Amino acid sequence: MGASAQDRRQNAPGEFDFYVLSLSWSPSFCEAASERGNNGRGTQAQCGGRPYSFVVHGLWPQYERGFPEYCQRPSPRLARNIMTSMLDLMPAPGLIYNEWDKHGTCSGLGERAYFEAIRKARAAVKIPEEFLQLTEPKTIAPDELETAFIKANPGLSNSAISVTCDSKRLSEVRICLSKDLQFRSCEEIDRRACRRDEVLMPPVRGG
Repeated sequence: MGASAQDRRQNAPGEFDFYVLSLSWSPSFCEAASERGNNGRGTQAQCGGRPYSFVVHGLWPQYERGFPEYCQRPSPRLARNIMTSMLDLMPAPGLIYNEWDKHGTCSGLGERAYFEAIRKARAAVKIPEEFLQLTEPKTIAPDELETAFIKANPGLSNSAISVTCDSKRLSEVRICLSKDLQFRSCEEIDRRACRRDEVLMPPVRGG
Protein backbone atom coordinates (compact mmCIF):
# COMPACT_ATOMS: atom_id res chain seq x y z
CA MET A 1 0.00 0.00 0.00
CA GLY A 2 2.87 2.39 -0.66
CA ALA A 3 0.61 4.42 -2.94
CA SER A 4 0.74 7.38 -0.55
CA ALA A 5 4.31 8.21 -1.59
CA GLN A 6 3.23 9.15 -5.13
CA ASP A 7 2.01 12.64 -4.32
CA ARG A 8 4.15 15.69 -3.70
CA ARG A 9 1.85 16.80 -0.89
CA GLN A 10 3.30 14.01 1.23
CA ASN A 11 0.59 13.58 3.85
CA ALA A 12 0.01 17.30 4.55
CA PRO A 13 -3.28 17.48 6.52
CA GLY A 14 -6.20 18.86 4.49
CA GLU A 15 -4.34 18.75 1.17
CA PHE A 16 -6.10 16.08 -0.86
CA ASP A 17 -8.45 15.81 -3.84
CA PHE A 18 -11.52 13.87 -2.76
CA TYR A 19 -12.94 11.39 -0.24
CA VAL A 20 -13.86 7.73 -0.48
CA LEU A 21 -16.76 6.65 1.73
CA SER A 22 -16.25 2.97 2.41
CA LEU A 23 -19.33 0.97 3.40
CA SER A 24 -18.59 -2.52 4.69
CA TRP A 25 -21.14 -5.34 4.36
CA SER A 26 -21.12 -6.33 8.04
CA PRO A 27 -22.40 -9.94 7.60
CA SER A 28 -19.38 -10.71 5.35
CA PHE A 29 -16.97 -9.24 7.90
CA CYS A 30 -18.56 -11.27 10.70
CA GLU A 31 -18.63 -14.52 8.72
CA ALA A 32 -14.98 -14.14 7.70
CA ALA A 33 -13.99 -13.31 11.30
CA SER A 34 -15.72 -16.40 12.66
CA GLU A 35 -14.05 -18.60 10.00
CA ARG A 36 -10.69 -17.23 11.18
CA GLY A 37 -11.68 -17.83 14.80
CA ASN A 38 -11.31 -14.12 15.49
CA ASN A 39 -13.71 -13.27 18.30
CA GLY A 40 -11.83 -10.31 19.74
CA ARG A 41 -13.55 -7.39 21.39
CA GLY A 42 -13.97 -5.39 18.19
CA THR A 43 -15.53 -8.35 16.42
CA GLN A 44 -17.86 -8.97 19.36
CA ALA A 45 -19.04 -5.36 19.30
CA GLN A 46 -19.98 -5.57 15.63
CA CYS A 47 -21.01 -9.22 15.35
CA GLY A 48 -22.36 -10.21 18.75
CA GLY A 49 -25.19 -7.77 19.32
CA ARG A 50 -27.82 -6.29 17.07
CA PRO A 51 -27.60 -7.21 13.38
CA TYR A 52 -26.00 -4.70 10.99
CA SER A 53 -26.20 -4.43 7.21
CA PHE A 54 -23.87 -1.84 5.64
CA VAL A 55 -21.73 -0.10 8.24
CA VAL A 56 -19.24 2.73 7.71
CA HIS A 57 -15.66 1.52 7.48
CA GLY A 58 -14.35 5.02 6.94
CA LEU A 59 -14.17 8.32 5.04
CA TRP A 60 -10.75 8.40 3.42
CA PRO A 61 -8.98 11.43 1.95
CA GLN A 62 -7.50 10.54 -1.47
CA TYR A 63 -5.12 11.96 -4.04
CA GLU A 64 -5.94 11.43 -7.73
CA ARG A 65 -3.21 8.81 -7.43
CA GLY A 66 -2.67 7.22 -4.05
CA PHE A 67 -3.71 8.58 -0.67
CA PRO A 68 -2.33 10.23 2.46
CA GLU A 69 -2.35 8.43 5.82
CA TYR A 70 -1.25 9.03 9.43
CA CYS A 71 -0.82 12.76 8.74
CA GLN A 72 -0.12 13.60 12.39
CA ARG A 73 2.13 11.42 14.51
CA PRO A 74 1.33 11.01 17.28
CA SER A 75 -2.25 11.78 16.34
CA PRO A 76 -4.32 13.97 18.68
CA ARG A 77 -6.19 11.72 21.10
CA LEU A 78 -9.82 11.23 20.06
CA ALA A 79 -12.29 12.20 22.78
CA ARG A 80 -14.20 9.19 24.07
CA ASN A 81 -17.58 10.93 23.80
CA ILE A 82 -17.01 11.46 20.05
CA MET A 83 -16.16 7.76 19.68
CA THR A 84 -19.34 6.67 21.50
CA SER A 85 -21.45 9.09 19.41
CA MET A 86 -20.37 7.20 16.24
CA LEU A 87 -21.16 3.66 17.35
CA ASP A 88 -24.52 3.65 15.52
CA LEU A 89 -22.67 3.97 12.17
CA MET A 90 -19.30 2.36 13.00
CA PRO A 91 -20.04 -0.36 15.55
CA ALA A 92 -16.49 -1.04 16.82
CA PRO A 93 -14.62 1.41 19.10
CA GLY A 94 -11.21 0.22 17.86
CA LEU A 95 -12.22 0.93 14.27
CA ILE A 96 -13.28 4.50 15.13
CA TYR A 97 -9.99 5.28 16.90
CA ASN A 98 -7.99 3.74 14.06
CA GLU A 99 -9.90 5.64 11.36
CA TRP A 100 -9.19 8.92 13.15
CA ASP A 101 -5.47 8.16 13.47
CA LYS A 102 -5.01 6.92 9.90
CA HIS A 103 -7.49 8.99 7.86
CA GLY A 104 -9.09 11.68 10.04
CA THR A 105 -5.73 13.32 10.71
CA CYS A 106 -5.37 13.82 6.93
CA SER A 107 -8.72 15.57 6.52
CA GLY A 108 -7.54 18.92 7.89
CA LEU A 109 -10.66 18.89 10.10
CA GLY A 110 -10.83 18.77 13.87
CA GLU A 111 -12.07 15.51 15.40
CA ARG A 112 -15.69 16.62 15.84
CA ALA A 113 -15.90 18.10 12.32
CA TYR A 114 -14.35 14.96 10.78
CA PHE A 115 -16.88 12.62 12.37
CA GLU A 116 -19.69 15.04 11.46
CA ALA A 117 -18.42 14.78 7.86
CA ILE A 118 -18.64 10.97 8.11
CA ARG A 119 -22.22 11.25 9.33
CA LYS A 120 -23.09 13.69 6.51
CA ALA A 121 -21.40 11.50 3.89
CA ARG A 122 -23.29 8.43 5.10
CA ALA A 123 -26.57 10.40 5.09
CA ALA A 124 -25.89 11.42 1.47
CA VAL A 125 -25.91 7.78 0.35
CA LYS A 126 -29.18 5.86 0.27
CA ILE A 127 -28.76 2.11 0.76
CA PRO A 128 -31.00 0.27 -1.73
CA GLU A 129 -34.03 -1.12 0.07
CA GLU A 130 -33.39 -4.73 -0.93
CA PHE A 131 -30.14 -4.91 1.09
CA LEU A 132 -31.42 -3.47 4.36
CA GLN A 133 -33.38 -6.54 5.48
CA LEU A 134 -31.56 -9.32 3.64
CA THR A 135 -32.77 -12.52 5.33
CA GLU A 136 -31.39 -15.08 2.82
CA PRO A 137 -27.87 -15.33 1.37
CA LYS A 138 -27.79 -13.45 -1.94
CA THR A 139 -25.47 -14.00 -4.88
CA ILE A 140 -25.06 -10.89 -6.98
CA ALA A 141 -22.83 -9.57 -9.76
CA PRO A 142 -20.76 -6.55 -8.66
CA ASP A 143 -22.22 -4.58 -11.60
CA GLU A 144 -25.76 -5.36 -10.45
CA LEU A 145 -24.91 -4.14 -6.94
CA GLU A 146 -23.48 -0.90 -8.35
CA THR A 147 -26.58 -0.43 -10.51
CA ALA A 148 -28.85 -0.80 -7.47
CA PHE A 149 -26.90 1.95 -5.66
CA ILE A 150 -26.95 4.19 -8.76
CA LYS A 151 -30.73 3.77 -9.09
CA ALA A 152 -31.25 4.67 -5.42
CA ASN A 153 -28.92 7.70 -5.56
CA PRO A 154 -29.62 10.34 -8.22
CA GLY A 155 -26.35 11.88 -9.39
CA LEU A 156 -24.26 8.77 -8.60
CA SER A 157 -22.58 7.32 -11.71
CA ASN A 158 -20.72 4.06 -12.23
CA SER A 159 -17.41 5.96 -12.35
CA ALA A 160 -17.99 7.08 -8.74
CA ILE A 161 -18.65 3.67 -7.16
CA SER A 162 -16.76 0.42 -6.87
CA VAL A 163 -17.27 -2.91 -5.13
CA THR A 164 -14.56 -4.89 -3.34
CA CYS A 165 -14.67 -8.57 -2.43
CA ASP A 166 -12.66 -11.36 -0.80
CA SER A 167 -12.35 -14.81 -2.38
CA LYS A 168 -16.14 -15.22 -2.45
CA ARG A 169 -17.97 -12.55 -0.45
CA LEU A 170 -18.88 -8.91 -0.95
CA SER A 171 -16.53 -6.84 1.24
CA GLU A 172 -17.29 -3.18 0.62
CA VAL A 173 -19.03 -0.63 -1.53
CA ARG A 174 -16.80 2.43 -2.01
CA ILE A 175 -18.27 5.74 -3.15
CA CYS A 176 -16.21 8.76 -4.17
CA LEU A 177 -17.23 12.18 -2.89
CA SER A 178 -15.86 15.67 -3.39
CA LYS A 179 -14.62 17.58 -0.35
CA ASP A 180 -18.10 19.07 -0.05
CA LEU A 181 -19.56 15.53 -0.13
CA GLN A 182 -21.06 15.49 -3.64
CA PHE A 183 -20.68 12.33 -5.78
CA ARG A 184 -17.64 12.53 -8.09
CA SER A 185 -15.87 10.12 -10.40
CA CYS A 186 -12.57 8.46 -9.44
CA GLU A 187 -10.97 6.17 -11.98
CA GLU A 188 -8.21 4.82 -9.74
CA ILE A 189 -10.61 3.54 -7.08
CA ASP A 190 -12.53 1.74 -9.80
CA ARG A 191 -9.35 0.01 -10.98
CA ARG A 192 -8.90 -1.64 -7.57
CA ALA A 193 -12.39 -3.14 -7.72
CA CYS A 194 -13.66 -6.72 -7.41
CA ARG A 195 -13.04 -8.74 -10.57
CA ARG A 196 -15.36 -11.66 -9.75
CA ASP A 197 -18.45 -12.37 -11.83
CA GLU A 198 -20.52 -12.85 -8.69
CA VAL A 199 -20.15 -12.24 -4.96
CA LEU A 200 -22.03 -13.67 -2.01
CA MET A 201 -23.86 -11.39 0.43
CA PRO A 202 -24.42 -13.38 3.64
CA PRO A 203 -27.77 -12.38 5.23
CA VAL A 204 -28.29 -9.87 8.02
CA ARG A 205 -28.58 -12.13 11.06
CA GLY A 206 -31.81 -12.20 12.99
CA GLY A 207 -33.06 -9.29 10.85
